[in-house]
Amino acid sequence: MTTTNVDLTTVINDRHSIRVYDPSVKIDKNELNDMIQEAAKAPSAWNLQHWKFLVVDDPDLQNTLLPIAFNQQQVVDASAVIAILGDLEANKNAERVYSEAVAAGFMTEEAKSTLIGQINGAYQSPEAALHSAILNPSLAAMQLMLIAKARGYDTCSMAGYDSAQFIKTFNIPSRYVPVMLLTIGKKAKDAHATNRFPVEDITLYNNF
Repeated sequence: MTTTNVDLTTVINDRHSIRVYDPSVKIDKNELNDMIQEAAKAPSAWNLQHWKFLVVDDPDLQNTLLPIAFNQQQVVDASAVIAILGDLEANKNAERVYSEAVAAGFMTEEAKSTLIGQINGAYQSPEAALHSAILNPSLAAMQLMLIAKARGYDTCSMAGYDSAQFIKTFNIPSRYVPVMLLTIGKKAKDAHATNRFPVEDITLYNNF
């Protein structure tokens, strides 16, 4: 298992989107699970934890994914590709989440019932459900990228793939929507340099 004591500022500044990986490097399943478990500490609306992580690390399936990802070689050479999926029915998680909170003494049964009613009401809107299914897993995905970098691995978030074909090929249930693919592994080539807008160009205080 790879462990580091890198400070957060260094991790943020050293993280880049890597598209060329060393295909000889494989990440142990237990370490991948550890990283995902840490990523799942990301915040989520109502603590519904709207994410599922589909890890594709079988070489044959990575090759199956290649044309779906428009033949981007990184999906084959990376140690794994992690599909970040958003839960369109995350309100169904509420009973489990809040039953545990009641059992731990964090809330009353009455408060739990009220909150679940509010959540189910919000999920009557398909637009709200979709928005939550995209927003919340994206927070976990970003956290996963930073965790991976802290452990000495590299990542790249990918929006360039055929979502409909991915759903069909990998039997994604209708409850879930693909948010992004995330390659993870050891870089074989540095990312090209990129710039960022200065804070003065992207920040406003109090009004536009």
